[in-house]
Parts: sequence; structure tokens; C-alpha cells
Amino acid sequence: MIKSLSELIIIMLYISLLSFSPLSGQAKIEPPRARKIPHEITVHGDTRVDNYYWLREREDPEVIRYLEAENEYTKAMLEHTEPLQEKLYDEIIGRIKQTDESVPYLDNGYYYYTRYEEGGEFPIYCRKKGNPDGEEEILLNVNEMAEGYSFYHVSGLNVSPDNKLLAFGVDSVGRRKYSLAFKDLETGEFLPDNITETDGYVAWAGDSRTIYYTTQNDITLRSEKVYRHLLGNEPDDRDLVYYEEDETFRVGVFTTKSREYIMIISSSTLSDEYRFARTGDPAGIFNLFYPREKDMKYRVDHHGEKFYVLTNWEATNFRLMETSTSLTSKDNWVELIPHRDDVLLSDIEIFNDHLVISERKNGLRQLYVYEWDNKTGHYLDFPEEVYTAGISVNADFDSDIFRLSYTSLTVPNSVFDYNMKSREMTLLKQDEVLGDFKPDNYQARRVYATAPDGTKVPVSLVHRKGIKKDGSNPLLLYGYGSYGYSMDPRFSSVRLSLLDRGFIYAIAHVRGGQEMGRNWYEDGKLLNKMNTFTDFNACARFLIDQNYTSPRKLFAQGGSAGGLLIGAAINMNPELYRGVVAAVPFVDVVTTMLDDSIPLTTGEYDEWGNPNDTVYYEYMLSYSPYDQVKRQDYPAILITTGLHDSQVQYWEPAKWAARLRDYKTDQNVLLLKTNMDAGHGGAAGRYKRYREIAMEFAFLIDLAAVK
Repeated sequence: MIKSLSELIIIMLYISLLSFSPLSGQAKIEPPRARKIPHEITVHGDTRVDNYYWLREREDPEVIRYLEAENEYTKAMLEHTEPLQEKLYDEIIGRIKQTDESVPYLDNGYYYYTRYEEGGEFPIYCRKKGNPDGEEEILLNVNEMAEGYSFYHVSGLNVSPDNKLLAFGVDSVGRRKYSLAFKDLETGEFLPDNITETDGYVAWAGDSRTIYYTTQNDITLRSEKVYRHLLGNEPDDRDLVYYEEDETFRVGVFTTKSREYIMIISSSTLSDEYRFARTGDPAGIFNLFYPREKDMKYRVDHHGEKFYVLTNWEATNFRLMETSTSLTSKDNWVELIPHRDDVLLSDIEIFNDHLVISERKNGLRQLYVYEWDNKTGHYLDFPEEVYTAGISVNADFDSDIFRLSYTSLTVPNSVFDYNMKSREMTLLKQDEVLGDFKPDNYQARRVYATAPDGTKVPVSLVHRKGIKKDGSNPLLLYGYGSYGYSMDPRFSSVRLSLLDRGFIYAIAHVRGGQEMGRNWYEDGKLLNKMNTFTDFNACARFLIDQNYTSPRKLFAQGGSAGGLLIGAAINMNPELYRGVVAAVPFVDVVTTMLDDSIPLTTGEYDEWGNPNDTVYYEYMLSYSPYDQVKRQDYPAILITTGLHDSQVQYWEPAKWAARLRDYKTDQNVLLLKTNMDAGHGGAAGRYKRYREIAMEFAFLIDLAAVK
């Protein structure tokens, strides 16, 4: 008679069979299988049975034992690849200049930069007063601070206006719940002030003693309250400045580049609302800029006597407006940069004499420099067919120098200074790739697949020169396609370990991103979400039809909402793929979106829909990867997650893996790897993350049967 639940949850982990593993040819071992414990979920009269709902119990020792058993199985199944993993890891870190530092940028009289020391996992944050060649002052050595922690992350470094105090956030769990800490930069001592349950960022008032910060809801982790606090007082001695009651909105607080205003932003997927107060009045009242309207996004920055508003009000692809600092109602906004059907206006950088505008046209970024005085401007020219150019750190408001970044699928990240008056471009630094890397050995291009509805979907490709389009090439297809996030073509020295083994790397710019404008996003969310998945599979078919690869050599990868994409794609067309990697995948869509106690859920209604509405419930159910698992063959699958993930709870990928094992009819390997010390972003540290990447690459390379 069975006396404990653990005896039911996990079956024998290492049962040797006479068959062989489809991954390696080694003796096959049986994977762990979670016991089915039926849990009924009834919505709109529809009752679904979730046999693995019990895996949500994070504190249950049996759940932890199950995850650990999955980890042991993954380790056993990949044991034969460990020499390859080690080789890949050595390759990856061997390309990295271990002792390195960023290009310093000027901010309020100091040059700030980040550097790494050989063997150090974490950054060292530094500054020099008045001269980039002056004496170094170390603000934080995170290597020392992280000693004794299995996870450690520092964010939101912000120096006070008088340059004497440093504020920053610390997360030592991986759940993105930050404690605020403060350092006296004159004495080197840390202040006793410690504020918990924050998002890790502060805004300074002009007195360099008053801070504004946001706190998170204990359960949902939604940033919902903005407080004002005077350093030196007890943490509870604070003033509530703003409370966002709408559970679909999150709040943040920041200082404008001009340093004259503190801004509170309430934001949801479809609308925004700003409040502002003078930095010179620490106890000042925040004024409403303009009340939120459904389907109206706007962003605010400041210059002189005017506010500048980037908005989609009567402008699908956004336009730029200006208004007096004393008259902020929409009725007073005057158009500066008009709406264009073929150009997405995505960002601005304000200088005293110039305005830099970041746009997106035909899937590529453009940078436009506008002169305030003569109201004319010009575009910057970039040489490649497929590239990414963007606004870098430009903290100096009075400068004529605009700092930008440039990269492509073949060119490492480069930092340039552009003189907006003389139009001279100066390369300051290009990331050094150690070893025998030469950009000329690789080729990048953009091609277009045709979606089922006739839409042309861009695909960015990179590979070593000289490959043949004969269907024999292993190819890794990456996708995301949600929240309007565009997957720009960027260089990765890590990726060279695949390219140099004959892989082609491809990015499917599917709908749900904003590569082709705001409508590209609108056509890939809510009741149009299915386009994201059919676009991706259309890209896969195109690459096969054009003989870049074949179904036996095609692999797919995506993370978070990109993991949802991978899950839906293989439910619909598993025959297209040899193997997939799904990182922290959002796969249990319906159950998660029905639970408003889960972090981020309520704020996601405008992206996925609210399943309490029958129309959205049925539509989400039609593509939810967990719910749509079928009795069919699937490709080989590697799933990764983090126990402390606050964005996609670990139980989603765990449940998905369990259900796939129950349903799939093939003998292809299915692996679940849970990082027990990390969250959504994976392992902390400069090198630890490369261990995880080496494991994923080894999985792909082994399946591709290349060396």
C-alpha cells in the first residue's frame, strides 16, 4: 500500500531499457512522470480538467522533489554532451575580453562607466570627476557585494543631484523584488536606510535628500504606490504621493533629462497617464498632465518652456507634439512631427539645441537629427542591409554630441559619437571579439516569407559565407512577437559557436512586434494573436522551401512570450521542426489569465484579452500551448525555467512538460531544466549564464549531428 504522495508523483528515474535514446544513441532511461491529480476549472459553463494543477504549490516539498527529479533526468540525458558543453563554454568565454570597460559618459560633471575584471562575475561601477582620464572612484564593486549569494542583481543606480549619494536596488532572490540601498560617496559608507518591496529605482528631488520610489503589491508584484521619503528617517516615515487603484496599470517615477521635473507615469498596454512636479520643490504637489484615455498612449519629456509629447492620439504610428509647461491639456498640443503611414516614431532624445528622433521604416531603425533653431533636420546614413542603430546614453543636456550604438548580425556592438553640428561620426569603441573572428567571414541578409493571409513577413538571416542552399544546413529560427517588442538584428559573439558549425541563424519578425509599424503589433495581439504563430510557421516553411534547411535540420527557439510562440507553433505544425528550445515559456495562458493573484495578470488583459469574457476565453483556449497539447508526434524539446520567476511562474513550463509526456506519441527527448536559484532572467553573473547557453547549444548541436 502506498503511504506517501511522493511515491505517487515520481516513478523510478533510472530504469535501464534495451532501447536507445533518440538524442544520443545511449541506453534509454525513463523520465520522471508527475502523478495526475484531477482539478476541475469551470469557466462560462466549460469544465476543463487540469491534472497537474498541484504543481503550483511552490512550498510543497513534493513539488520541489519533482523539479529536482526533472533536473536529474535532464542531466542524465545530456551527460554524453558534457564534453561538448564544456567546449562550448570555453569557446564562448574565450571570445570575451574579460578585463573590459564601457565608454565613459558625462553626467553632471562626472564621467561614469562600468568595468569588468578577469574572472569577475559582476560589474564594477565607477566614475571620474571632470576628466575621463582622471582618478577612478569605485561606486560599487558588485563582486564583493554578491559574495555568499547564489543569486545577486543590482539595478537602478542613480546619483543624487549634488553627486554625494548613490541609490540602487538589490535583488538577492531573482523574483525582481528589490530593496533600496544608499551609499555616501564622500565617506564610502552605506546609509542605514533600507526600503523593501520596491522596483529598484528612485527619483531624486533637487535637495539631494528627498527620494521618490514605487512599491509593489505583495501578491501580484504590481508597482502600485509612489512614496516620498526623506533619507535619515525611518522607512515607514514616508508620504504616499500616488496610489494606482486600477489593477491593469503599473506606476513608475523618474526625473526628466532637464532635471527640472519629477514625473509619475501610470501605464497599461493601451493607455498612459502622467503627473509632474518641480524637482526644486521636494514637498510639491503633482499635477495631472492629461487624464488617461482608452487606446491613447503618450510619453512626456521636457525642454525649456515646453513639454514634448510622443503620442498615438489620432496617429497610429505616433507623432510628436509640443505644449507649454503651464497648459498641458490635449487641446493645447501643437504638432511638431506629423504622423506617417509608413514610419513608426518610436523614441526621442532631447538636447538644448537639437532633437534626435528614432524611427522605424521597413523594419529597420532610422535616426533623424532635428535642429530647434531652423526647424530642419537630416538622417544618419548606415551602410548595411540589415542593422540596428539606436540612441545610447546621452545624459549631458547641453552637448552637441549625440552618442549612438550600432550593430548588425555581422558587426559587434559599436559606440559612436556624432557631432550634430559638423556631422562628423567618431567610433569610440567596438566590442572586441577575441580569437579568429572576422566579420567578412559571415553574410547577413533579409528575406520575406508569405503568411497564410498573404502578408509578407521579414526574416533576418546570418551564416558563414559559402553555404549551399541544398537543404542540408542546420538552422535555428528565433521568434518573439508580443507586446510590440521588435526583435532587431544584433551581433552575438555567443552565436558564433553555432555559425561556425554550419548553422544558419534566423529571426522571424512576426506580427505582435512593431518591426513594420504599429499595425504590425495590432495585427498580432488579442483576437489577432493567431497571426503570430502562423507567421512563424510560415517563415519555417519558407526556409525549408528555399532549401536553406529541411525539417530534419530546422530548430526553433523563443523565451517568455516567445516560449508561447514556440509552444503554439509545435502544436500546430510539429512536423516542421527537429527540435525546439523554450525558455521560461508562457504556455498556460488561460489558467494564468484567469488568476488575478498571479503577478502581471491584470496588466496583461489588453495584450491577450480577459478570459472572463467568453469571446476571449474561447480564443485564448484555441491557441494556449498547454491546453492544445495533442496526441501526436512532437520534435525534441528542451524547456527551461526558474523557480523564483515572477513573470512566468515556474509551474507553467513544469505543467506543460508533464502534459506533453502524457500525450506525445514519439520517442523524441523532452527535457525540463529548472534553475532553483534564479528567476525570469536566468542565472545572475557574467559567466554563469553561459553555462546555460552552452547546455542549450549542445542540445541543438547534438540533434543536428554536427561537430
